[in-house]
Amino acid sequence: MLRRVLLRMSESARVRQVVETAPLSRRVVRRFVAGPASQDAVSACADLTSSGLLVTLDYLGEHTGDIARARAVRDEYGRVLRLLADSGLAAGGRCEVSLKLSAVGQALPAEGEKVALEHAWDVCQAASEAATTVTLDMEDHTTTDSTLSVLRELRADFPWVGAVLQAYLRRTEADCRDLAGSRVRLCKGAYDEPASVAYATKGDVDRSYVRCLRTLMAGRGYPMVATHDPRLISIAAALAVQHARLPGSYEYQMLYGVRPGEQQRLAGRGEKLRVYVPYGEQWYGYLMRRMAERPANTAFFLRSLATKG
Repeated sequence: MLRRVLLRMSESARVRQVVETAPLSRRVVRRFVAGPASQDAVSACADLTSSGLLVTLDYLGEHTGDIARARAVRDEYGRVLRLLADSGLAAGGRCEVSLKLSAVGQALPAEGEKVALEHAWDVCQAASEAATTVTLDMEDHTTTDSTLSVLRELRADFPWVGAVLQAYLRRTEADCRDLAGSRVRLCKGAYDEPASVAYATKGDVDRSYVRCLRTLMAGRGYPMVATHDPRLISIAAALAVQHARLPGSYEYQMLYGVRPGEQQRLAGRGEKLRVYVPYGEQWYGYLMRRMAERPANTAFFLRSLATKG
């Protein structure tokens, strides 16, 4: 129930205004968001990579409603990729970027998918020049087919482009079979979806995650195991052994500010661990979905507000 309430709050303009304008919110948000500007993102990348972690950067913003904003998001990705390259942080994919297609035009009423493809191609070209990669984030289920269509087009020129699949969607097992030969980030999913397309209970989502992960680990691609769940992390390690996966042939991914001790523990035992680092001014929707995913995040946020108050 709490999860559904928080997800609905993430779509409320009124609640957004209250939270975003609260004087204490921004200070608390810095646990989960690197900062508003490109240089904040690069600084976070430098700190994380110096401790043996990998990074994927997400410039926050989604459901862009005008072409000017879509171009601005594209240009920001080009800017941050150049900064990463100039700082020596991008080479070999140490720091890559994650891209929401709705942020670069997918949601535009006229030819949105075409616009998103063109802008995503530009981001991929900038990543290629920086010697790193791009992963296409997945959003709510209404965008899945469009996102996978853009992915196929991009891979004609950039076969390394990664995809995100969400285990709570009923279709995802089939999508894993289709994409098992490529870079795939498997996450649980963080949108408020109808029961007709998504599993509703934690148990069902977890079982779907394991089935999907088994398919990816058995394939010839590069699984990216995006979870903070200790049990799923243990299952992923067992599946890697079962399928004779060599170190470096898969990786774990966790969110910036969530279980940093576990991130260091996994990296310390020789696992590849990539941190998903968001930055930018449009942090509200991202934050609410993170709280919906883990009640501990909600408690931390409320506790921090009370303490600082």
